[in-house]
Amino acid sequence: MDAPPLTPRRRGRPPKQREDLIGTRELLLRAGLEVLTEKGFSATGIEEILGRVNVPKGSFYHYFDSKESFGLELIQRYGEFFARKLDRHLLNDALSPLDRLRAFVADAKDGMARHAYRRGCLIGNLGQEMGALPESFRASLKETFEDWQTRFSTCLMAAQQAGELSPCANPPQLAAFFWIGWEGAVLRAKLEQSAAPLDVFADFFFAGLPPA
Repeated sequence: MDAPPLTPRRRGRPPKQREDLIGTRELLLRAGLEVLTEKGFSATGIEEILGRVNVPKGSFYHYFDSKESFGLELIQRYGEFFARKLDRHLLNDALSPLDRLRAFVADAKDGMARHAYRRGCLIGNLGQEMGALPESFRASLKETFEDWQTRFSTCLMAAQQAGELSPCANPPQLAAFFWIGWEGAVLRAKLEQSAAPLDVFADFFFAGLPPA
């Protein structure tokens, strides 16, 4: 087997301690997530993110090789964060499967309202500007959406088993339909600064599910 690669030498000013490295890197990632749920990747400069955490520009490349590698890690970080959020709702045995989906929608709506509809979905935001992004982002974004769809599909299959959804329904197709429509509703909610687009889509989705 090949030996693991040596840790590459980083540019920029090194931290004094390992704890500084971990702490500052984490702050940069959190700041990046915050900014990119509000704005596009192309429109966001590294300086804006560094300014939020008071890190010198020359130090950025000690933590990340490039803005592209930073963006790829943000996609992974956000995807994992949102998957945990989904699991909190979709694996909640205290609710019926369809009520778990409704609980997720209600939580997502509350989250947008809490931030005054300034923040949307980082994965959706990046998907909309894919034509201007590094090609390396495409596979990561697609994989993230597919992961979320799989979690939704599994819950819809549970709804079939619980007698809430017709056995003739197609859970993978319904899950794909949800995420395609939901991301559009999130974009419109940001535009209108209102929960109305989220309500319109969610009401249509649940009303359209074929009953058992």
